[in-house]
Amino acid sequence: MAFADVLVPLMLLSLVSPSCSCTEQEEGSLLQFLAGLSRDNGLTALWHNDTDCCEWEGITCSSDGAIIEVSLASRGLEGHVSPSLGGLSNLQSLNLSCNSFSGDLPSELLASRSIIVVDVSFNRLSQVLQPQDCNSSVSDYRPLQVLNISSNLFTGEFPSVAWEKMSNLVVLNASNNNFQGLMPSSFCISSSLLAVLDLTYNQFSGNMPGSLGKCSALRVLKAGHNNLTGQLPDELFNASSLEYLSFPNNGLDGVLDDARITNLRNLSKLHLGGNMLIGKLPDTIGQLTRLEELLMSDNNMSGELPSALSNCTNLVTIDLKGNRFTGELTKVNFSNLINLRTLDVLYNKFTGTIPESIYSCSNLNALRLSGNSLHGQLSPRIVDLKSLSFLSISSNKFTNITNMLRILQNSSSITTLLIGGHNFNGEAMPGDDIIAGFQNLQVLSISGCSLSGKIPFWLSKLKSLKMLFLQKNQLSGPIPAWIKNLELLFYLDISNNRLTGEVPLALMEMPMLKSEKATTDVDPSAFERTVYIARGLQYRKLNAVPKLLNLGNNKLTSVIPKEIGQLKSLNVLNFSMNSLSGEMPLQLCSLTNLQVLDLSSNHLTGEIPLELNKLNFLAEFNVSNNDLKGPIPTGGQFDTFPDSSYERNPKLCRVTVDQLCGSAEPSAVSVLSTEQIDRRVAFWIGFGAFFGVGILHDQLVLSKFRGIMDTMGFNIVL
Repeated sequence: MAFADVLVPLMLLSLVSPSCSCTEQEEGSLLQFLAGLSRDNGLTALWHNDTDCCEWEGITCSSDGAIIEVSLASRGLEGHVSPSLGGLSNLQSLNLSCNSFSGDLPSELLASRSIIVVDVSFNRLSQVLQPQDCNSSVSDYRPLQVLNISSNLFTGEFPSVAWEKMSNLVVLNASNNNFQGLMPSSFCISSSLLAVLDLTYNQFSGNMPGSLGKCSALRVLKAGHNNLTGQLPDELFNASSLEYLSFPNNGLDGVLDDARITNLRNLSKLHLGGNMLIGKLPDTIGQLTRLEELLMSDNNMSGELPSALSNCTNLVTIDLKGNRFTGELTKVNFSNLINLRTLDVLYNKFTGTIPESIYSCSNLNALRLSGNSLHGQLSPRIVDLKSLSFLSISSNKFTNITNMLRILQNSSSITTLLIGGHNFNGEAMPGDDIIAGFQNLQVLSISGCSLSGKIPFWLSKLKSLKMLFLQKNQLSGPIPAWIKNLELLFYLDISNNRLTGEVPLALMEMPMLKSEKATTDVDPSAFERTVYIARGLQYRKLNAVPKLLNLGNNKLTSVIPKEIGQLKSLNVLNFSMNSLSGEMPLQLCSLTNLQVLDLSSNHLTGEIPLELNKLNFLAEFNVSNNDLKGPIPTGGQFDTFPDSSYERNPKLCRVTVDQLCGSAEPSAVSVLSTEQIDRRVAFWIGFGAFFGVGILHDQLVLSKFRGIMDTMGFNIVL
């Protein structure tokens, strides 16, 4: 149930234009509020003293001139929330959300005898909440029904006792703060009306209070992304009105009670992913016939899926990834799940073949079966899934890649296709006269299959392609010039193959890598499911993925083209572990958006261009194991790179106080041992972390997934 679903009925359904002016006292209260702003963003100019305050921006009055609503959301206001607003004796709704208010939330607002709705979400409020007159009689009237303090900076323990006076509270959203201590347990002592409680994204710890089971009207209970431990209390299942139960990413353990879960027959959303639950998915889950979302990912659950799951005919999402489920998926009759849009069983231990009943799920958008032990060939019936946009079946034991691509080429709705990772081991890449179609495909991964042959020409016809992963195969021959004709391609990883020849000039003509104005926005359907790149790191949207060109670990020869300077929007460049020779071209200094540059393990000579220290975004740099000479650049980002970035270049030297380059005995960079060479893996894992920070959001942020990053760059295969 959305917050607005509760908020709207509580607002006045009709507001009559005032026939009377607001009182001098109420106008004074508004002006005191205005005086407390350090930035009014033009509000002062709109609130004229010579104008009735009922006509002021954001102010609504009743027919007798009393102020009943103050609505100043998203106005760019800064400063403190004045207690004077509590003096508006008829105020019923206060909305100051999406501003930059700081300090405390005045107790006068919480203790008001008139206010029904307070929304101060998305501000910078930080003081501990404490309703006024905490020692007064519990019977004191507090009409407040909706309180949204989410996305602020509140900290400390939640003052539970003081909130017992909120006998009319229906909705409390305190999510995305920094509350600590035990999870509050007293909400239902006085307020039997509490319907929505959201404490997501805080620092609550300890066990979940069983007293929440006494909240007879509770419909939404959310406390994900905290530090809660222990088992789900038996009493919780007494809250039979629950429709939304969400506790992802905590430390909850134990099993789902087979008997008591049937009390929650109104449940439509069950989110318990990212915990430590064990045991089977109970057979009684089939009695939750209203269930729409079943999210149990990242636990330690095991056993076979109950056939009774087929009875949950309203299911829209099934997410069981990252567990230890076994057996065959055919035990579930998916043809009953006509509303199913997402099925995700990534990283389990399922065996057998893909159930034919899945192809009856006509509304299926995303199907991820990767990381299991499924085998066989793909059924032609998959083309019946007319809405399927995301298909990931990597890291299984499927065979016959040619047949699979022939079938899938007719699925025009597919935008993301991830089929590599141990499938088709040692087969040949399908030839040019076999595959067509895929006109809407944006992301294609056929990596890690040891496929032989050349990079096929049929890929040149995928005009919508934006990301191509062919790494960790045995592809040979030159890199084809037609790659430049893929005008939307911004991510190309063909590392760890047997490609030969020169670095083609055609790569320097890739439109998406040349233009700094070109964005990596992708149709949202391309990422119907989060794509994992490393342990705990994931991409939900392609506009967060760097522009990458990875040719590492092949058999490329000749020099690095000077035309490389044309790729001005490139973020990651990896030419490592080839046989490139000649000098590092000065044009590398033009790649002002570069964040990772790896030219290690080649035959490069000459000096490192000193101008590279102007690449202000460069976070990782590696030219080890070449034949470079002269001074190592200093200043800028070069003051942060470790010695391992330059090792096995005995003619390189650092400019130091004690030893200058060019002196009789230059100070050579130390030589690495074999063990240290192996640690180049950490270079790329570190890069993954660099890009992972800051781009992962809301309840999809997980931390316990297996890493699937290739040692030479991103390896999005699942």
